[in-house]
Amino acid sequence: MHNMKRALISLTDKSGIETFASKLSGLGIEILSTGGTAKKMRDAGVEVVDVSDYTGFPEMLDGRVKTLHPKVHGGILHQRNNESHQKQCGQHGIEPIDLIAVNLYAFEKTVADPSCSLEEAIENIDIGGPTMLRAAAKNFQDVTVIVDPDDYDLILNEIQTFGNTTVKTRFRLAVKVFNLTAGYDTTIAEWLNKIDPDSDNYFSGV
Repeated sequence: MHNMKRALISLTDKSGIETFASKLSGLGIEILSTGGTAKKMRDAGVEVVDVSDYTGFPEMLDGRVKTLHPKVHGGILHQRNNESHQKQCGQHGIEPIDLIAVNLYAFEKTVADPSCSLEEAIENIDIGGPTMLRAAAKNFQDVTVIVDPDDYDLILNEIQTFGNTTVKTRFRLAVKVFNLTAGYDTTIAEWLNKIDPDSDNYFSGV
């Protein structure tokens, strides 16, 4: 088991993140983050590296593109015991990202407002979040993925004890992710299925 070195944290639900991130940092784990999450951690005295500085590529398209970069997804997806993966990462300057803590844009809350427009709903469909979560869950052999603040204490205890989480814990966390993303996509699909393109103003003049 390798020791955890780097975490990427980007949250809608930021409850408890100051304490969690502070303890991770105290264990020598580098913290990458974006936007409001980075600010909240910095305000609590946690040293944070902006993802845009880490990748060398700015956030763009009104925030639609933040974490969609090979240095992020290569860092998550490469298998640590795969020599070919290690060689490719070395060639391209890709460092491991061992922990992903992400929760998603609140699509369900957004569309619960009867006045929510199709345009507003679309802008609350998370892309980067589910992509990172699914990547980390797929590579649970090497990567810890968190979608629930209630798991913070368990994860910290294992890191403090072993230098990383156990593979059984990582598997259970991965299952949580796929349950979450399945439900998230189902909610989006069910809401969009109610839209009639022949009558919605979004499609006027197209």
